[in-house]
Amino acid sequence: MNDTSGLRLWTMRATFLAVALIILLGDLLPLQTLPRGWAGPDLLFCFGMAWSVRRPDYVPMVLLGCVFLIADLLLSRPPGLFAALMLVACFDLQSRMRRLRDAGFAAEWARACILIVAAAIAYRVILAVVLVPVPPLSLTVFQVALTALAYPVVVGLSAFVFGVRLAAPGELDSYGQRL
Repeated sequence: MNDTSGLRLWTMRATFLAVALIILLGDLLPLQTLPRGWAGPDLLFCFGMAWSVRRPDYVPMVLLGCVFLIADLLLSRPPGLFAALMLVACFDLQSRMRRLRDAGFAAEWARACILIVAAAIAYRVILAVVLVPVPPLSLTVFQVALTALAYPVVVGLSAFVFGVRLAAPGELDSYGQRL
């Protein structure tokens, strides 16, 4: 089957939505009765970035925006704030897709780490400016570090389980545009 066929495209979009909902379900399940002293990685952010840089036609901005906004609402974050920051990060990766593909995975991972840190800093600064209580700095630093470390795992999982690989040079998307 052609990788850019309509059926494959919509199947992968539905797969991303299913993965996002499973991640959100895992975040919402009460697995412990006591509050944790640590914060896990933001896997939804990792999947969004990994799929954005590898196959941007699978995750259009509208789909990403809706998924991230739903995550904000379900996880009791200020609606739209972190969603907008994640959307900007994913758009940045999509716009640099060709250069990152040519530079290799280390450059992609470095760019993803920079965007993860920038999103966390911007989130904290905006919350502080509008006088909303910010989470403890130690939790934010721990979550940023785990998210950055989880990115290669998510990329590997996306490639080997879901078949989301980097587009080959000269490959076309479903609209006939070069990826």
